[in-house]
Amino acid sequence: MTEIFGIPLQAFLGQLLLGLVNGSFYAILSLGLAVIFGLLNVINFAHGALYMMGAMFAYLGLTYFGLNYWVMLVVAPLLVGAFGVVVERLLLRHLYKLDHLYGLLLTFGLTLLIEGFFRSFFGVSGLQYTVPDELQGATNLGFMILPNYRGWVVVASLVVCFGTWFVIERTKLGAYLRAGTENPKLTQAFGVNVPLMVTLTYGFGVALAGFAGVLAAPILQVQPLMGSNLIIVVFAVVVIGGMGSILGSIVTGLGLGVIEGLTKVFYPEASATVVFLIMAIVLLVRPAGLFGKEK
Repeated sequence: MTEIFGIPLQAFLGQLLLGLVNGSFYAILSLGLAVIFGLLNVINFAHGALYMMGAMFAYLGLTYFGLNYWVMLVVAPLLVGAFGVVVERLLLRHLYKLDHLYGLLLTFGLTLLIEGFFRSFFGVSGLQYTVPDELQGATNLGFMILPNYRGWVVVASLVVCFGTWFVIERTKLGAYLRAGTENPKLTQAFGVNVPLMVTLTYGFGVALAGFAGVLAAPILQVQPLMGSNLIIVVFAVVVIGGMGSILGSIVTGLGLGVIEGLTKVFYPEASATVVFLIMAIVLLVRPAGLFGKEK
């Protein structure tokens, strides 16, 4: 049997795939954070809770309304995005001119409220969400067995991530978004409804978290605290990639997921801390992050 550094090839590639799947979640979640911070200057600590909310909506849609995975893959992000629009309209818009700390504290409190609400109804035990029939089973690639659903997660995440990057960086809409952030008064003078654009941007950013939650539901057990540990790693990803950098979040999320997966093969004891070690090194060498702009 072929081996790599003493590890059987199939085990090595399996762990690599697991790292890529985790990296896909890191990428799409950090992308949402980067969109919100880069365009609105809000540190959205509630992102993990909104990720959990997307998974919960998928579970509730299937259990109580008979709405399958494919329907909820669209509906759940829209519901989370609508919730985000309400939050931005009622709460966040009053904090834009204040220090970032106020937004962080507000979204942290929102996290506690959301998690507490779902815990009161579902407790902390995991809820099972089955893989859709179309994506069950696995495909034999010759050198490894690829679970179909995990392959789908990687493809869907890449399409959404790079599609978002293209819209923000390469289209007129993206130019309006960036201009509205840098000089809202001038942008509004050209007839652009900047307040509405800001609201929809926040809604879209949290909808990405809801989308990731639906993708995660068949892989992880759906439970109210599923986003609590993940959000710390995702914030580390955003810092490494560069606060507000869209491309940095995508590339760093995928790369760190793979590094974390390979660490579990060669040095499992460090797998839980390798991301934070890399963050410390990057901040020492380049404080603005790998893709961030030095001031």
